[in-house]
Parts: sequence; C-alpha cells; structure tokens
Amino acid sequence: MAERKFNVAVVGATGAVGNQMIRCLEEADFPVKSIAFLASARSVGRKLRFKGDVVAVQELKEDSFKGMDIALFSAGGGTSERFAPHAAKEGCVVVDNSSAWRMDPDVPLVVPEVNPGAVAGYTKKGIIANPNCSTIQMVVALNPIHRQWGLKRVVVSTYQAVSGTGKKAIDELLDQSRAMLNFLDYESRVYPHRIAFNCLPHIDVFLENGYTKEEMKMVNETRKILEDDAIAVTATTVRVPVFYGHSESVNVETRRPASAREVRALLEESPGIKVMDDPANNVYPLATDAAGQDLTLVGRIRDDASVANGINLWIVADNIRKGAATNTVQIARVLADEYL
Repeated sequence: MAERKFNVAVVGATGAVGNQMIRCLEEADFPVKSIAFLASARSVGRKLRFKGDVVAVQELKEDSFKGMDIALFSAGGGTSERFAPHAAKEGCVVVDNSSAWRMDPDVPLVVPEVNPGAVAGYTKKGIIANPNCSTIQMVVALNPIHRQWGLKRVVVSTYQAVSGTGKKAIDELLDQSRAMLNFLDYESRVYPHRIAFNCLPHIDVFLENGYTKEEMKMVNETRKILEDDAIAVTATTVRVPVFYGHSESVNVETRRPASAREVRALLEESPGIKVMDDPANNVYPLATDAAGQDLTLVGRIRDDASVANGINLWIVADNIRKGAATNTVQIARVLADEYL
C-alpha cells in the first residue's frame, strides 16, 4: 500500500523557526502531497524553496486551511489563538509552537521521545502543543530517570541563546559585540540591558511570585509532560551572549536511590540523547556541539554529595531545531503515522 501523503501548511514560514520547519520537513522526507507557506501580508509573494520547488508565500487568513491536513504554526501566541481554531474547524490538525495552548487541559503537550501517546488527545480541539524550547531538552533527559527512579525535585538554571528571542536579538548581540570591540557606543533595543559580554537573569516578563514567565513555563510544562504534578520544580532562566544552543545545569533528587554511573548507562541507551561525558579529556556538551543537530546532549553526570539520591547533569540542545522546529515535525510525524 502506498504511503498516504498530506497537505501541509507552515504558518510563520518566513521566520527563523518557520524556515527551520521547512528544512526539517525536507530532511525527514515527510509525506507531503502539497505545501502552503503562510505569513503576514507584508511577506506575501516572497519565494521559498521546498524540495527544489519554488513556493510563493500566501497571506494567512481564516480560510487558509481549507483542504489542509496538518498545519505547523510558528507565528506567536496571538496568531495561534486566532487562527488555530479556524484550522481545526476545517479538519486541519494544528501543531503549535507558541505558548498559547500548552497548558490547556484539552490540548496535548508533546515531546515524542517522552509522551508520544499523548498525541491521541488531539481530537478534543484539533490542536497539539509544542513545549517551550528549554523544557523540551530537559524532559528528554529527565524522562528516563523519572521512569526508572522517580523524580522528587528538579532545580534547573538555564543559559539560553539569543536566537530564542528572534532575529532582532541575534542582530543586537552582533552589533553590540562589534561596537564594544571597536570602542563605539551601542544601544539595547531588544533586551533591557546590554547582552554582549553579559548575562541577563531575565527571560520573558516577571510575575507576582518573583519568577519570570519563562521559568514558570518550565515548572508547569515539565509536570504536564511527565504526567506527575508531585514533582517539585524550580527554575532560573538566564539569557547569555550565545547565538544558538541552550545549555542547562540540572540538579535532580530521585525518589529511589540512583547513582551517576547508573544514570549515565541509562541515558546512553535512551532515544534522542547523546551522552558526552569524559571530563578528564575535556569532553562535555557545548552549545557549538548542539548547533545544527536534533539530539539532546548530556554530560557532567555526577553524584550530588550534598543530598541523598542527588544527581547533577549538564544538558544542551539546539533551541531552533530540537527546541522548536524538529520537535514540531516529529510530533507531526507521529500524528501522520499513527492517527491520520
């Protein structure tokens, strides 16, 4: 029997993540029958390539999804809130990369290496949510540990690349770095403080509890994906002067005794993970190692001598690929193979 092919729409196709989604669809040889690139009116007519063909960008409208089977959204929460229900009404299943639907109890929040079965819940609203980029890489590494020994507590500090904010942030880091190296004045337009040669413990807006929205995303999304509200999670998210690749220092306390040796052996056999853990030879994950690939890199795996059942890990991934575009396409693949 011939493989079924699908009519696919990419919403926000001209953005950094949208462009990467297109590339990931090509690399995965996704069974595409036809493809539509949708964006705001200012991008209409712009030409993008897909598998050697030139495809013109169309304006995103409420009726853009007639005849479409799957839509990959990466155009911001407001756009998703407005247009995803219209797509679903047309029978087009949405895989959304924004934060708009993640905590909706009727919308599955999916990382394919962790909870692929949750995709089945798409039928409630016709929408599947892609988690926050920093959450994705962390739960890929934590899921095997949680299934084997149980997670009691997670403490995470992130070191997040400017590409997570978008092209303007990439340009700002580049421009500020050039200015400082040439003893010139610089401006901070994207971030409240200079990002070049600096670290900002501030991602997204601050909430009344003193945490940022980004930090609470990691708390709430981790519990939802791992299906365990009893896990205690606390996060501090930091923007650093790196272009691509998020890094995380993660300390976990397991419910049952686990050693670093056992954790390392388990992670080496777990899907979507590459263990890089030979500190004697300076082998540990770097943001530059993660750039351009889809694996989650884990290293610095060691016992925490300060608490019983404590393990430290260093987790790195490409935030534009695994943290966004790749995970979205992987969800779409599960949807296409198992449910449509």
